[in-house]
Amino acid sequence: MFHNFHILSLSSYPVLIFCGSLGLTSSLVVFFKYGVFVGLLFCLFSIFFVSFAWGKDIVMEGLSGYHNFFVMDGFKFGVLVFIFSEFMFFFGIFWTFFDAALVPAHDVGGVWSPIGMHLVNPFGVPLLNTIILLSSGVSVTWAHYSLLSNKGCANGLLLTCILAIYFTSVQLMEYKEASFSISDGILAVSFICLLVFMGLMWYLGVYFCFLIYCVCWMSHFNYNHHLGLEFAIIYWHFVDVVWLFLFVFVYWRSY
Repeated sequence: MFHNFHILSLSSYPVLIFCGSLGLTSSLVVFFKYGVFVGLLFCLFSIFFVSFAWGKDIVMEGLSGYHNFFVMDGFKFGVLVFIFSEFMFFFGIFWTFFDAALVPAHDVGGVWSPIGMHLVNPFGVPLLNTIILLSSGVSVTWAHYSLLSNKGCANGLLLTCILAIYFTSVQLMEYKEASFSISDGILAVSFICLLVFMGLMWYLGVYFCFLIYCVCWMSHFNYNHHLGLEFAIIYWHFVDVVWLFLFVFVYWRSY
């Protein structure tokens, strides 16, 4: 029956996502403490697999005609609340960073960055990553405007995914070669927490764009019905803004 309400059917996907998220947070603690990342990779793979199956069902639900304009308004509100929750999460980490950076404590030598910390040159690898990230923002916007012009958007999304994978590889290399660990003071804690959770956000964004790429490749979007692509673009630009704050205040100001 078609109506203006989005009534969910019974599904095991939310429970599976919950179990995967619970295992992800637990494996993050093990990763930070002991450096073991096997559990982290398994939980990430489980979440991605379940979300792919869930996304497939959502796409089929939309193709069946259940996603009318009233239902899509509810989707928009849900995505805005999700992005706001992400904003508040990073706001808390940046608050901790600025609280320590603006008034350096005696324990860190009364200066910022702390004495003895050797940070990465912001005009080296971080600047390269910033260029890659902004380029991916351009490519995903190109995909959007191509679809609005009644053209294919798959090429722009594919280029975005390639740039994102390259960005993530460089970030992993930087994390591996860092001269400090999470136990080396407040700057190290803030830096690594921002880097790790930024990486998780980035993986989520890459996966989201890959799903949208599959939908575009199967020609399920058109110029007036592409809400999933708009959600991916909004989330992608949100990640861009978070990275710019990270680059300016953590990399550049602390160097």
